[in-house]
Amino acid sequence: MTPLPPQCVPRATYRVQLHRDFTFADLTEIVPYLAALGISHVYCSPYLRARPGSRHGYDVVDHRMLNPEIGTPEDFARLVDTLSRHGMSHLCDVVPNHIAIMGDDNPWWMDVLENGPASAYASFFDIDWMPRDPDLAGKVLVPVLGESYGTVLERGEIVLAFEADDGAFAVRYFEHRFPLDPRTYAGMLLGALREVRPLTIPRPVMGEVERIAYTFKALPPRDEEMPARIHARRRETSELKRRLAQVAAVHPPLAEAIAGIVARINGTPGEAPSFETLHALLEAQAYRLAHWRVASDELNYRRFFDINELAALRMENEAVFDATHDFILDLAADGIVGGLRIDHPDGLLDPARYFARLQQRYRERSARRSAELPGAAPERHGAIYVVVEKITASHERLPQQWPVHGTTGYRFANVVNGLFVDKKARARVDRAWRAFVGAEAHTFEEAAYRGRRVVMEGSLASQLTTLALRALRIARADRRTRDFTLNALRAAIVEIVARFPVYRTYVDADGASEQDRRYIDWAVGRARARSRVSDPVIFEFLRSIMLGARPEGAEGITAESFREFAMCFQQFTAPVAAKGVEDTAFYTFNRLVSLNEVGGDPDRFGITVQAFHAASTDRAARWPHTMLATSTHDTKRSEDVRARMDVISEMPAAWRLLVRRWSRMNRSRKREADGDAAPSRNDEYLLYQTLAGSFPPGNPDDAAIDRYRERIQQYMVKAAREAKLQTSWLAINQPYEDAVTGFVADLLRTGIGNRFLDDLREHSATFAWFGMLNSLSMALLKLASPGVPDIYQGNEILDWSLVDPDNRRPVDYVARRALLASFAALRAEAPESLRVRSLFESPYDGRAKLWVVARSLALRRQHPGLFAVGKYQGVAVKGARENHVVAFRRVREEDGVLVVAGRLFASLGLPAGALPLGEPWGDTKVDASFLPSGTRVENVLTGETLVVDGDALDVGALFREFPGALLHFITPPSAER
Repeated sequence: MTPLPPQCVPRATYRVQLHRDFTFADLTEIVPYLAALGISHVYCSPYLRARPGSRHGYDVVDHRMLNPEIGTPEDFARLVDTLSRHGMSHLCDVVPNHIAIMGDDNPWWMDVLENGPASAYASFFDIDWMPRDPDLAGKVLVPVLGESYGTVLERGEIVLAFEADDGAFAVRYFEHRFPLDPRTYAGMLLGALREVRPLTIPRPVMGEVERIAYTFKALPPRDEEMPARIHARRRETSELKRRLAQVAAVHPPLAEAIAGIVARINGTPGEAPSFETLHALLEAQAYRLAHWRVASDELNYRRFFDINELAALRMENEAVFDATHDFILDLAADGIVGGLRIDHPDGLLDPARYFARLQQRYRERSARRSAELPGAAPERHGAIYVVVEKITASHERLPQQWPVHGTTGYRFANVVNGLFVDKKARARVDRAWRAFVGAEAHTFEEAAYRGRRVVMEGSLASQLTTLALRALRIARADRRTRDFTLNALRAAIVEIVARFPVYRTYVDADGASEQDRRYIDWAVGRARARSRVSDPVIFEFLRSIMLGARPEGAEGITAESFREFAMCFQQFTAPVAAKGVEDTAFYTFNRLVSLNEVGGDPDRFGITVQAFHAASTDRAARWPHTMLATSTHDTKRSEDVRARMDVISEMPAAWRLLVRRWSRMNRSRKREADGDAAPSRNDEYLLYQTLAGSFPPGNPDDAAIDRYRERIQQYMVKAAREAKLQTSWLAINQPYEDAVTGFVADLLRTGIGNRFLDDLREHSATFAWFGMLNSLSMALLKLASPGVPDIYQGNEILDWSLVDPDNRRPVDYVARRALLASFAALRAEAPESLRVRSLFESPYDGRAKLWVVARSLALRRQHPGLFAVGKYQGVAVKGARENHVVAFRRVREEDGVLVVAGRLFASLGLPAGALPLGEPWGDTKVDASFLPSGTRVENVLTGETLVVDGDALDVGALFREFPGALLHFITPPSAER
């Protein structure tokens, strides 16, 4: 890949969620604030046309235009101009994997429903037109109905309509539109002609309508394979509709007759026989309407995860790529977009080819623009900044050959958070959880295995069956494997996928990499050892086709079939991991939920400082421009909630006693659901951790607690549904959910006499204080580490948000601007260090965190090369508190920075409310032997200037005014680095 010039790599990004309540105009208004904060690129959520009312933008319905709910092209132009005037740009979130369907606003999907396999867009979607069920041959299942088809039909909720302006017939089900096959128009039009009273319509007009009807009937069928006839069907349909609309508009009696026949077809609720005609009409279409639950078993189009309303796109099809990327790549080639974030690339059939095509198309457009407008975009280059939303396991490497600049930073989020978890407390924290929840506790391996199986046998069962059928077709082509049954293959696939160690492999036309082979061998080996599948030879067969390799002697089927299976298998393991682990096991394995984060491994209980250095060194060498995240729109809880929950690992004995006491206090507040006390012990344990991590600190008033209570009720219902034990999204257990929300309401009831709330106020102060200190260190480490630091909206100050939609609440930028402006007075003081402690006078207003962010980003702006390409090296710490400090340096030529951050603050022995400054650090020192004696070092966080005298710097002196240090230095060219 062509390297990016330094000025094209973002210095720091700021993620914003755009929707109708936060538009291009709203974003434009805060650009000056973001510029003052030190941001170089705004990182926007998807802003192409999405489903009306979308709060996130991932349900795109048209990739070729801006979302009108977010703003007009003029609004967008003003945003781009404002960013440019502040020396900034923006990243666009691209959604290549899927598109929103249902409703009535996706023209591609409407065309598929109308024309089936003959649609111009049939190849855009991953639809199996010849599924196992013969009733679905040539049709697509549309699981949209709220109840069974017959019930909905006979209630009159599926309604036929004539759309006079377009000359088209369609059926409606609430907001959903289903166009009819034009060939089926004939019967309705001829029926309408029979209803027309004599002499009300001229005979020539009657003849015209009759000709239109019979021409509709004579159109090539949906299963036509000849391209010329398919094209003729499209062309003639358009013309026939136009003529029908014209004649109906000019002759009201005809329109009335059509309305009459439509009304008759629609039937009469309560009279079942009256719906026979409508039923027969629907049966003749290119789709079958069905209850939404049917999707789990019979769906024949690939979805985004298990969401029926999001259909996967066949991005490997070049026409699909161009149709979905032309608009955004034109913006990029014009220099309007400064980088791309690619959503969920693991859902693509061939990610490597996708990324290569993306960069190729960008180069082509950039070259064309440069030729058309010479000198108009002097910073154009051979590649555009691209990061991918790829979840990598701790033992997995992002494919080095991908022409991208890294990921969106989930691995960093888990690595940096691990520094604030006390590894030595693993066994004690585990015992505390198991003692509380009893039989509900399992190992994480068991929880992940169960979670994957639950989704494969539930919401993703239809995809599983499709994959098993592919394997069966391959097996039947070889006499040595033809006795494998569908059930046996299905069971073996379940066992392998349930134990898969990564989201997916990347077998492609070039075969399997060494890493791919290792993961497939591992999963097959584990499955074979633990499975009860009758014929273990099946596992070796599946291993071969998962690798895309044709077994020796298997001549009955093409090598391409094996490769296709391998690539489709990969598209299956990714959603299973996402839904089975992140959205299931992460809500049942509740030992320490700050570790239950996207891309995380809850079984990895914290990391050492040495492991942090190793990860940072590797990142600096391999992916120096990858994104560094700590909170995102997808994280299960904000960085600051995790930072508070991490404190539990430092006080496991006290925590065990605390939750035991809380449980006794609240025993009488439990309800009964399905014969058991509710909430379950595991859900109750999750609730107590959630309260410790997010309860408003300080002295919140009743109104604040009321708002908080509603948030926790919503969160706990979502968590219980994700766990899929007592309730779920597919089968809501209302009595259990009512018991959970009632329990939360009782726990957080304001007024006199709530002993638990009083106790929570008292003890949550400990988690809030030490969590706040953790947050400061976490921010400092992120902002100085190799990579591009990203700030999720509002998280430049302390934010205790939980999983979406909680983390999409409005952000108070007025307050944040005021806090940032207040720093001008602070910095005017002389010496500056005398006033830094004032940041902690109101410790939870976020000023201290904002100070770390603003000062760190200011240094990055002043020394961009140092942070973009500077070398990374861990720095040794020695002394009684050495385990409580992490230090590293970044060096580029003479320019350098030394970062020193505290960790594990609660176990320093200081009470909550006491700042860990000076004396508590004792004899702990940071190695400074790489700095010549006499080197002047400026602490950017305090304004202090130190002079190096000896081989070490005293931590107590570095932390004299602030619990962290960002030390900038310039060394002579001859100095050792």
